[in-house]
Amino acid sequence: MQEVLSLLYYWLKVGHLVFVIFWMAGLFMLPRFYIYHMEATSEEERARWVEREARLRRIIMTPSMVLVWVLGLALAFSIDAWSMGWFHLKLLLVFGLSGYHGWMVALGRKIAAGDAGISNKQMRLLNEVPGIAAILIVTTVVVGRLYF
Repeated sequence: MQEVLSLLYYWLKVGHLVFVIFWMAGLFMLPRFYIYHMEATSEEERARWVEREARLRRIIMTPSMVLVWVLGLALAFSIDAWSMGWFHLKLLLVFGLSGYHGWMVALGRKIAAGDAGISNKQMRLLNEVPGIAAILIVTTVVVGRLYF
């Protein structure tokens, strides 16, 4: 039985990491799509960006985020991560990244309605959030285990 659980752990980890990559790719792409959308000069071009953004969120980002959470929680239970200090920090960071995802979805709806309320420069800065989050999360998982 221990052998089966051990194999399951590795497959959960593979799935978790694959869907983290998909989700992060979407989080990097979405702000860039919004920038192109905001710079569009015609209604036809803006309409195409609205559809592209919606497909990215619907087909890649949201399903990947859900699978990251499901597989990540399954991993946490399989190794009893709740008792490990680094896991609490990782969980907090992933909650923050999930909140960023939700905020970006809401921002996309505003941009589609023509009320961005944000400048291109601000959007370019927001584009850095997933990268910073990735650095913090990976550091927490890899190095955090050594310290707490």
